[in-house]
Amino acid sequence: MAKTALITGASEGIGYELVKLFAKDGYDCVLVARNKEKMDQLAGEVEKLYGIKTRVIAKDLSLPEAAQEIFDELKGAAVPVDVLVNNAGLGLYGDFAESDMDMNMHLIQVNLVSLTKLTWLFVPGMIARKSGKIMTVGSIASFAPSPRFCLYNASKAYVLYFSEALGEELKGTGVTVTCLCPGATRTQWHTRANSENIRLHQFSRMIDAKTVAELGYQALLRGKRLAIPGCDNNIAALFSKFAPRAVVLKFARFLTGKSSCSSPCCCSRY
Repeated sequence: MAKTALITGASEGIGYELVKLFAKDGYDCVLVARNKEKMDQLAGEVEKLYGIKTRVIAKDLSLPEAAQEIFDELKGAAVPVDVLVNNAGLGLYGDFAESDMDMNMHLIQVNLVSLTKLTWLFVPGMIARKSGKIMTVGSIASFAPSPRFCLYNASKAYVLYFSEALGEELKGTGVTVTCLCPGATRTQWHTRANSENIRLHQFSRMIDAKTVAELGYQALLRGKRLAIPGCDNNIAALFSKFAPRAVVLKFARFLTGKSSCSSPCCCSRY
């Protein structure tokens, strides 16, 4: 019997590439995102190529009821989830004092609350079956605070700490937790966040979404706790860990600065 992977944020970027990887290895796939049209197209492609089954669930994870509705739909259809990929997330760029509080709360709901609730809903079934894998998508931002990305980095720090602690709790149950922490990745994220011209991009090399997804996927299969794509990002994580916090903050403030910005605070989903 084929195993089933649920991937949030499946309509583009890293999530899109992960769907293809799971499908290629024979997993049935549940695709979750807001854009049903894109997911339907991807679902049709992987079904034809790999002969697997797909289910498309169009949900906005910024809504408090979304996680429960996803769980209830799959439970009602008797679809067990063997792999849960919490990939969906929001990014916010700009000064917090000038930000939109509704968008701030949406970020918290997607990046923290929905991720936490989906994990809480699906992990008991994995424990009962003594088999399961969970991937969360953090960021290189998980390792340090950053001005102009203060909520985003804080939310990704939560993802990392939650994942590491949960992985230790689940040791011996047959369920593993892998946190994928990419750096700058070639997706629509930076365009939508209006952060294309920040200094960070002058000092870091972007990695394409396919490469990031492949590294995360292999780490998930091996049951690794943490996956950081790219040598530069691994160095940045070490710098954030060992450098004085005041130095880290000043460096982050410099890297997130840009010469002009048409909007004080922009939001992106990826």
